[in-house]
Amino acid sequence: MSTFDHIGLIQGINESLATFRKAQPDAMRGFAQLAQASMAEGALTSKHKELIALAIGVTQRCSGCIGFHVKALQKLGATRAELEEMLAVCVYMGGGPALMYTAEALKAWDTMAAASAPAAA
Repeated sequence: MSTFDHIGLIQGINESLATFRKAQPDAMRGFAQLAQASMAEGALTSKHKELIALAIGVTQRCSGCIGFHVKALQKLGATRAELEEMLAVCVYMGGGPALMYTAEALKAWDTMAAASAPAAA
């Protein structure tokens, strides 16, 4: 089972890129604009676009992508069933390596869901 810390990973990526954002503000602003335009509602919903982005992250073996897109999907109200169905397609298209990153995506989902759940009284 994956023990990867996706919450820490995305925090670390954001911290590590802070100086790059300052050094290359135009490039980073352009990237942010591209991301915003690409993920905006259109013929596809933002949730469907995030599912596609996560599928690409899984099949390209990008742990940072998995963390960021799982977090976005949870904010958009995606369900675990939607995640699992998309991950089945990833395994179909990407074989064994995608299966390994499917485990990572599921662990990220569970960890982030638990971290954002309200505390029990």
